[in-house]
Amino acid sequence: MPILTLDQLPFGQPAVITHLLPESIPFRRRLLAMGITPGSHITVIRTAPMGDPLEVKIRGFYLCLRRSEAQAISVVEAKQ
Repeated sequence: MPILTLDQLPFGQPAVITHLLPESIPFRRRLLAMGITPGSHITVIRTAPMGDPLEVKIRGFYLCLRRSEAQAISVVEAKQ
């Protein structure tokens, strides 16, 4: 299973967050407060027409993340 960042994940593909990359330091506390923690299951639902932000489903709720924030979240694809 390849390790990728959340912005590279195909739509509808479930994944598990492995860790937050060093690029997330400026907004790491906000991501953690929103429930984006290692071990959480996450799915990219859709993107806005211009490609930013991304809508994701995590912990039973929907959340929009900027593409720059999604690039700082490392994930591994989960089995469907």
